[in-house]
Amino acid sequence: MDDMASHLPEALMILGLLLLAIEILVLGFSTFVLLYIGLSALVVGGMMNMDWLPISLFSAIGNVAILSAVLAMLLWRPMKRYQGYVEKKDVTNDMVGYRFNLPEDLNSGSSIPFRYSGILWQVRSSQDLAANQEVEVVRVAVGVLEVKAAE
Repeated sequence: MDDMASHLPEALMILGLLLLAIEILVLGFSTFVLLYIGLSALVVGGMMNMDWLPISLFSAIGNVAILSAVLAMLLWRPMKRYQGYVEKKDVTNDMVGYRFNLPEDLNSGSSIPFRYSGILWQVRSSQDLAANQEVEVVRVAVGVLEVKAAE
């Protein structure tokens, strides 16, 4: 028991780093519970190491719990705002830029079937295009190719 108590501050700091690593690297800030407990374990371990807190299991558990609750109250809103920020960008696809000749006329607002690589795609365009006209894929969605006249 004395051996555990003598290394409790270091064990708390290692536990804190481990919890922070799991939260950041594995979970990607999807849950903040491990973040709060990990930060608390680091702080309490440091305070015990500097003899600001008594080195006991009861003190460690109590202080980690209290500090976790305080950190959760203080950091919940900013962390939730950080988590809610999502950068919206179009997904690039290898088919963007692919050129082919239309098998039939394509009117704007309608679609025609086109088989490519064993998949039946719906080809759409915002402009009227004639049969056998060369077109270029500008955007790809699930089962849909958006095209424009090739330049």
